[in-house]
Amino acid sequence: MPAAGARRARGRRRLLQLALGLGTVMVLSTQFAASAQAQTKVRFQLDWRFEGPSALFLLGEQKGYYKAEKLDVSIDAGNGSGNVVNRVASGTYDMGFADMASVMEFYGNNPDAKNKPVAVMMVYNNTPAAVLALKKSAIRAPRDLAGKRLGAPVFDAGRRAFPIFAKANGLQAAAFNWQAMDPTLRETMLVRGDLDAITGFTFTSILNLNARGVKDEDIVVLPYPQYGVKMYGNAVVVSEDFLKKNPEAVRGFLRAFAKSARDVIAHPEEGVKAIKARDGIIDEKLELKRLKIALDGVVKSPDARAEGFGRISKPRLSLMASQVADAFATKGRINPDAVWTDAYLPGAAELDVLR
Repeated sequence: MPAAGARRARGRRRLLQLALGLGTVMVLSTQFAASAQAQTKVRFQLDWRFEGPSALFLLGEQKGYYKAEKLDVSIDAGNGSGNVVNRVASGTYDMGFADMASVMEFYGNNPDAKNKPVAVMMVYNNTPAAVLALKKSAIRAPRDLAGKRLGAPVFDAGRRAFPIFAKANGLQAAAFNWQAMDPTLRETMLVRGDLDAITGFTFTSILNLNARGVKDEDIVVLPYPQYGVKMYGNAVVVSEDFLKKNPEAVRGFLRAFAKSARDVIAHPEEGVKAIKARDGIIDEKLELKRLKIALDGVVKSPDARAEGFGRISKPRLSLMASQVADAFATKGRINPDAVWTDAYLPGAAELDVLR
């Protein structure tokens, strides 16, 4: 009997241990499920392919900054700011990266839309748009464009804003006859001599010209910001519906993004590695150059340093809204207070990313 009693005691201990073990597993499973449920899903679309500037977003994804904010963020490549704006407005994406002029144009043409995109953080404090030519064209300044052959895709941001550039430099925008083409042919036509000048983003067209055998010293660049066009460039945008339902998720996203941008500015090479992780066929050397051009030209510009990363100047935004309404011939005027809010931005210390 003593032996039998001992066996029964050992059996009870094993049952107790098993029960405790199962209980622990159930608690951990419950905690894991709760943690998973606590993560807010954010569908985010970039304005273009996985290229240099996309590192600003992708490095934070790789480092887990969004997850640390309890966000399940998916970042997809895009095919133009106009499409980003439309997809955020339709609810296909919750947030995106889009040109501010495209956001304003949507408001001007869709005043009654129920889910308009709102800009919540400025990233490209200046538009990257520029007029580009080859030195052999003898174009050195805006006045030299008179009578020249200009070309760009019809949706190109620089082409659409050209009336603003023309007015700022004493040119008659209506006097220019533009040639349209697919984006892949723009720089080719310039090199071939079919055009005298093109419009495009600096960090896109310069590198496309390089790829076609043109050296930097043989390219003439007339950046819009340096010739009187103080338009803002790309911003983080979010749909009104998502903003109302998930304000803390938006705040968390912007905090995580600010950390990501800080790291990319400090270590651009690390940012390019994050792009490589998403698109293994990129040319790292090329994308590093593209990223540095973007950082120096529109992210760390004098205007960005004066206003602060992520922020805007209200008088400047108001002027841009008026310019866009005129140049883009929108159906109605654009209220700058409707397209922008700084209510979700991180604090000053977290936005101190420009080194």
